[in-house]
Amino acid sequence: MAERKNYPLRLDPEVYEALRKWADDEMRSVNAQIDFILTRALKAAGRAPRSRRGKEGE
Repeated sequence: MAERKNYPLRLDPEVYEALRKWADDEMRSVNAQIDFILTRALKAAGRAPRSRRGKEGE
């Protein structure tokens, strides 16, 4: 697996809480949920990196 990048992220507390609840519902961490959402958005926009274009379940 490639090295993960760390990035400080400032979120509105209400947005964070909504993400936390969504992540809990899907049994993910908030970090994994954000990664999932961003990956899905990149795929939908046709901008996913080649390594993530064909992965199922994301």
